[in-house]
Amino acid sequence: MRRRTHDTRSVLITSGYYAIVRSLGKNGIRTVVASEHDDTPVGSSRFCDELVRIPAPSDGLVRYKDALVAVAARPDIEVIAPTRPEDAYVFSKYYDEFAAHARVVVQPFEMLRSVHDRKRLFEVAREAGVPMARTRLLSEVDEFEQPSIIKPRFNLLAGDYVDGFGPEDYDIVKQIIHVQPGDDLNRDEVLTEMNHDPIVQDYVRPADKYMFAALYDHGEAVATFQHRQIRGNSYTGGGGVYRTAVYIPELEAVGRALLDHLQWHGLACIEYIQDAETGEFKIIELNPRFWQSLPSAMRSGADFPFYYWLVATGQKHLVETDYALGTGSHYLWGELGYLMSVVNDDSPLVERPRLTTSLWEVVSSIVREPRFDFLHPDDPLPFFHFLVHVAIRRHPEDRRAGEVGHLPEDRRPTNTATT
Repeated sequence: MRRRTHDTRSVLITSGYYAIVRSLGKNGIRTVVASEHDDTPVGSSRFCDELVRIPAPSDGLVRYKDALVAVAARPDIEVIAPTRPEDAYVFSKYYDEFAAHARVVVQPFEMLRSVHDRKRLFEVAREAGVPMARTRLLSEVDEFEQPSIIKPRFNLLAGDYVDGFGPEDYDIVKQIIHVQPGDDLNRDEVLTEMNHDPIVQDYVRPADKYMFAALYDHGEAVATFQHRQIRGNSYTGGGGVYRTAVYIPELEAVGRALLDHLQWHGLACIEYIQDAETGEFKIIELNPRFWQSLPSAMRSGADFPFYYWLVATGQKHLVETDYALGTGSHYLWGELGYLMSVVNDDSPLVERPRLTTSLWEVVSSIVREPRFDFLHPDDPLPFFHFLVHVAIRRHPEDRRAGEVGHLPEDRRPTNTATT
């Protein structure tokens, strides 16, 4: 039994996201994982103290919320950590119900809506003086005069955002379409697939891709982190699967300018592209929760799950914000996805790399920097439990719902790309 530095106070983690369980468990905080599965791989971790069965969000958002409130009402639960794409919406919309029992650091609902709505995010970025690719609704575009990206206006569709959804209903839309000038686009088909009027963004040719992460307390930056994305889970883009920690003052300034303007509160993960023509760091999107590449920050010494606990419990003065630059890390399953994308994906905007070159780059970087998100010598069972799941294809929805240690909203379908 490891020593408890915070007595018996527990944190409720809303899915089996391994990095969060590992961080808080190592810091002596009792971890309670709420999952719709009895055999989630993270349940095998020596840092997981308790596994609680709850409905999945897909069983109904209100039902999911009610189940979490019931667990949060336990006297031992001190803090709730949002991990799923649905969590920011549920915790913000029903904040008073959760706050009656436990501490949760989440944005007010109107603030959340302003970043969930990517068209509104573009307007906010302009107000803050922050560069972002031109963003319009598809219905506002008569023809494509330059290379463009079509993607959801709302990544999460719910009744407060679009018509036709009741309190229990939601959908997560990740379809992304590359368009060249003169392409014949079937707009009705796109609207049917996306289930709402999506946005069109000008394609930005990337010099590099970056992630800026932050934890804010009522408008004040408590901690920030940056990494450069060397590979995504598709050669066309996607969430970072090989990244290295960096610090670029210009990126820090752009990231803070947007969040300061919003008077942000809680977690934020902002994806950036450095424009190959102008050198500007341009925002792609903002996710208001823990992010897929969180282990990259933790491997570098930026322990955001523990920072979150400290902010939630009124101890932000204990946050240590230094991290080691140049630290590289890998998400192994994502690296495999990257190689599969080189074989299967296609894009009119991004040149396909050679498979032999890509394979060499993946293998050599793993040998050079053997740091992994989900594989740890001091806690190997979750990784091997995951391999069993993959081998016999038990509840494959785990790989969509974050139960193997990552979060789905940051992932892109392997036949698409981001700007």
